[in-house]
Amino acid sequence: MNTQRQNPSVVIIGAGMTGIGLAIKLKLAGINNITLLEKAGSVGGTWRENTYPGVACDVPSHAYTYSFAPNPDWSSFFAPGHEICAYFQSVFDRYALAKHTYFNEEVTRCHYERGRWQVETANDKHFEADFLFSATGFLHRPKYPEIPGLENFAGPKMHSARWDHSVELKGKKIGVIGTGSSATQIIPELIDTENTQVSVFQRTAQWIVHTDNKPYSESDKAKFRAKPSRIERVKNLSLYVFEQGTTALTSQSLFYRTMHKLFAWNAVRHLKQKVKDPELRKKLTPDYTFGCKRVVMNGRFYDAMQKPNAHLVTEKIAKVVPNGIVTADGQHHELDILVMATGFDSTAFMRPISLEGRDGITINDVWRKKMVAYRSMCLPGFPNFFLTLGPNSPVGNYSVIAISEKQADYAIQLINAWQSGTLETVEVKRSALDSWYAKLKGKLSHTIWASGCQSWYLDADGDPLTWPDSWKAWTRMMKTCNLDDFEHVSVQAQNDTETYSLAES
Repeated sequence: MNTQRQNPSVVIIGAGMTGIGLAIKLKLAGINNITLLEKAGSVGGTWRENTYPGVACDVPSHAYTYSFAPNPDWSSFFAPGHEICAYFQSVFDRYALAKHTYFNEEVTRCHYERGRWQVETANDKHFEADFLFSATGFLHRPKYPEIPGLENFAGPKMHSARWDHSVELKGKKIGVIGTGSSATQIIPELIDTENTQVSVFQRTAQWIVHTDNKPYSESDKAKFRAKPSRIERVKNLSLYVFEQGTTALTSQSLFYRTMHKLFAWNAVRHLKQKVKDPELRKKLTPDYTFGCKRVVMNGRFYDAMQKPNAHLVTEKIAKVVPNGIVTADGQHHELDILVMATGFDSTAFMRPISLEGRDGITINDVWRKKMVAYRSMCLPGFPNFFLTLGPNSPVGNYSVIAISEKQADYAIQLINAWQSGTLETVEVKRSALDSWYAKLKGKLSHTIWASGCQSWYLDADGDPLTWPDSWKAWTRMMKTCNLDDFEHVSVQAQNDTETYSLAES
């Protein structure tokens, strides 16, 4: 075994949920020469940046924790954003990651040269590593609406992920563009703020599943601390429900088609029970298949929209003017504040970082026609590079922590193969990527996400960027590596690992 390979150097871009978990997984695997580069001054990623009123996770708290760091002290079944950010900070501190981390170091360029990754930052610092991980997340670049006159709005305007807490909300006329997950958390808070008038500009109605955010008492927390198996039961049950829901969106079996109809029926029933006014209910009724867009988990939105200071606008926005919005019917909606809850660019991934692989190939070259990565993580021409939460990672409503942990374990297997000399470099073959995506493409068209709605799940061609199969199939795939799919396998290496085919699931 090559002793020079026993302590590989690793650079991780991003100290959010994925980067923190990845660094810890590497340390637990005995890989300690780690550098975390974070563009901001603190950890937390999306939970650091999203501080809008009502921000919370729509995955149950105990399912949104690392497997190696259960938390008995969550305040409620769905934790608020500040509490989640504090959790990531506590795990970061517990595993002494500060000594590995450079804050306020925005990565601008990464290029592969002489067998190693060269990483440059906006502060003109340079780092070098054997392995490079992009842990920037896939929902980190706010997407702003393309509306004529937006720049002319005279009052405060803000994206939900760039909330300005200096803006006084009381007594104001507030416009909210969007009705997705973030919007449905923000809107009830704005409506319940003293003396506001809130106009909600809805392009598309959302499927909403009712959730009760049960608070955990001190007695509950004490029981979680005394018996950690209680945490595990809550976590496993939560993930099982999400697993079944995701499978119902991808499977063609009679059982899961029936389950999908049951989920849809339940959402319709919730809408009918909550919204009594038939005209408002009609406006809030989606006209696309349940699950085609990300299902919203919320227990307050319908109640809030029936309050006298709530105004649902379904006419298309024609333009923004200095004191409000003009809709296609010519109506002028006067506003003091404009909130854009319009989501993120889900196709940015690590960009705008300049990423250059072997022989100067760039990520834009590779993705010019289609954004795809082998098992969501590896790209031909980019040796020893891993993209976490890349294209076709499971998304749906599943916990991204569980997803990222599986990806970390998979990458560590490949690093181990490099350490042993079985792989000279970890670089997937182009033929393996093409074969992988051909199988993937065959299933994508049969998922609910390809049923006709517009969604951030879709790429420019209308193909889903999500995983088109069950969670079990994905975990089975990520459990073992097929080394025959990689370049430069040593002659003596015999690959007897399990291989995975989409057709088998």
